[in-house]
Amino acid sequence: MKFRFKKIFFLIFFIFLIFFVSWNFNKLNNKNLIGQSLNSLESLNYEKVCFKEKCFDVEIADSPEEREQGLMLREAKDFGENQGMLFIFKNIGVYPFWMKNTLIPLDIIWISKDKEILKVVSIANNVKPCKDNILTSCEVYTPDEKALYVLEVNAGSAEKYGIKVGEEVERM
Repeated sequence: MKFRFKKIFFLIFFIFLIFFVSWNFNKLNNKNLIGQSLNSLESLNYEKVCFKEKCFDVEIADSPEEREQGLMLREAKDFGENQGMLFIFKNIGVYPFWMKNTLIPLDIIWISKDKEILKVVSIANNVKPCKDNILTSCEVYTPDEKALYVLEVNAGSAEKYGIKVGEEVERM
């Protein structure tokens, strides 16, 4: 009987030990993932993008569906002065934008990454919504250089806050 009791005790102890070790491992692993998320723009749904004079609270669009939807059908009342949308692409490239079904005028700011430095490579100012139902009649805005990110903010923001081509992005 004592031998059987010891076996059961050690079995329970062993199971508890495995559970405890795996729980702590997952807890440590999750802390690492959270730390990585806080440092990685791509893993967050909302973030700040900052220039010298201004920070914008941005919604992240990093999936094909989110990038396709963008700010379509959003009204001005739903889009504050300090807000924007940051489109994140997996590879550097030329990413043209259009304003089909976009209800508010925007500034479109293309941002590239050279080594660890993020900088503005092209800006389309005061881009007006396309209200035409014919897809081919909407103007397409193409950057002057390849980019990895595209930031959309309220029209006039780039001029108002002095955001220019060549300016570094201080925080993303």
